[in-house]
Amino acid sequence: GRHSMLPRHVQRLGRDWITHWNGSQILAFNSPVSSCMRWAGHCPPWASFPRPISADSSANWRFLPVFGPWRQFQNYNWHLDNYTQSCSFHLPSPSMKPEGEEPLTKKRRLSSQDDTSTPEQETNLSNQKEASCLSVAQNEEKHGSKKGTIKRHWEYFCQQSKTVKIAKNKGSDQSSTGSEATFDFTVMSYNILSQNLLEDNSHLYKHCRQRLLFWTYRFPNILQEIKELDADVLCLQEVQEDHYRTEIKSSLESLGYHCEYKMRTGRKPDGCAICFKTSKFSLISSNPVEFFRRDIPLLDRDNVGLVLLLQPRFHCKASAAICIANTHLLYNPRRGDIKLTQLAMLLAEIASVASQKDGSFCPIIICGDFNSVPGSPLYRFIKEGKLNYEGLAIGKVSGQEQFPRGQRILSIPIWPKKLGISQNCVYEIKQQQKEENAGEKLEAAKLDNTQEIVITSGKLSSKLRHHFKLSSVYSHYFPETGIPEVTTCHSRSAVTVDYIFYSAANDGTAAQPGAEDSFCGGLKLLGRLALVTEKDLWTVNGLPNENNSSDHLPLLAEFRLIER
Repeated sequence: GRHSMLPRHVQRLGRDWITHWNGSQILAFNSPVSSCMRWAGHCPPWASFPRPISADSSANWRFLPVFGPWRQFQNYNWHLDNYTQSCSFHLPSPSMKPEGEEPLTKKRRLSSQDDTSTPEQETNLSNQKEASCLSVAQNEEKHGSKKGTIKRHWEYFCQQSKTVKIAKNKGSDQSSTGSEATFDFTVMSYNILSQNLLEDNSHLYKHCRQRLLFWTYRFPNILQEIKELDADVLCLQEVQEDHYRTEIKSSLESLGYHCEYKMRTGRKPDGCAICFKTSKFSLISSNPVEFFRRDIPLLDRDNVGLVLLLQPRFHCKASAAICIANTHLLYNPRRGDIKLTQLAMLLAEIASVASQKDGSFCPIIICGDFNSVPGSPLYRFIKEGKLNYEGLAIGKVSGQEQFPRGQRILSIPIWPKKLGISQNCVYEIKQQQKEENAGEKLEAAKLDNTQEIVITSGKLSSKLRHHFKLSSVYSHYFPETGIPEVTTCHSRSAVTVDYIFYSAANDGTAAQPGAEDSFCGGLKLLGRLALVTEKDLWTVNGLPNENNSSDHLPLLAEFRLIER
């Protein structure tokens, strides 16, 4: 045979079911385990022996660590009962990438020379596996046999919100409740995990059972989550284009949503979507934002954003509007310069879309996966509206790495002038027009000189600003314990990178110059769906798991529109 130098019982068991003991003894497991295995059709070039493959796609095991003398190991009863449900069996992959690298572009898998199976056989096998997983998912949903549910509760910040929510569940019209007309609505932000990115980064999901990672298992779970949470506005990230076109859009439309989608540029197969219930909102405008610029070397990444202007229904003012933005910023922890520039481009578009005729801004909600942790310079810039980045290393912008590898200092300015965005994160033409509308009555020569001075000083300034007063829906730490909240969890990390930011209402307090007083009203946070800790997530084997089919948790908040 192919391995004639090996004993016959070793040939039968394969490379991953033998081990060397003291460099001389070869140990083999008992037959109950080996009888559950079958041979692969081919041997990959990096393997010394044929690779065993589970006869049942749901039966994956991890090699149990054994500490102690040889006799104790020899007498161990190797049966399936000794494996827990959460254990997995995994093999190393030559395509695994070191931590910190960006996801690879989705590439079409070509059959290798040593692959003995035909494309038709591979297709049929894949279809059989996915059909099997779909059947399992449907049976579990039908019989309610899923275990390990994450417990998340609703946190109310206003007693009236709880009362309105109960009344809403009974079918009452919120536009007629109370003496005043109010407009309450819910917003969800959810990174649903693109299937292509999952497959390209399989090293992040070594803890998961294989059947839980098929799209045919994952999508019904994701759709069920969306149904149960029943948000009025959905901001989704990592929405794969072919799945959006064939399944996601039609499924959400059947639930009463209108969908807007922006695919990533280049060869990236996923993008961002904003979906809203037509019973609550009508669309005023949809504005996609592409962060890739062919003429600017800094902006060579394919991330995108999407900004919608929505008009609420059941509201007393016909001119009322809400700006909803959604984005997924670059992952690479070492490129904080790109992250800040992408954020500035998104904020400039928001400032353009949310601008009202009187120069104020309508209420704003910004959702997304920002690939930055709480307290990082990028996070503080969003919340505080200012950032002095002089001397800041590009690897420290997002706070993703405890010991940043990107040590280069941010250049001043970060982005070139030809991008057309000022240090105040607005389009420079728009900024000049706003200054003129605000009553700048200077002679033409003086105005030109003033603009030249502003632009020149902007080149040398290391201070970024934006004109929005933004608050975070979540506090990021549990107040009783100080333990961090977690929005994403996989084999390598469990952190917060997903956020919902909103322009908070003044509540009658004095406005700060250049910020709050520039808003037309604002939003009051009524409640939110509580997050969990990393420990909570690992009690259900992390993410994805049987009930939660993304490596991110959905964020959900309820707001009330406050008029000025």
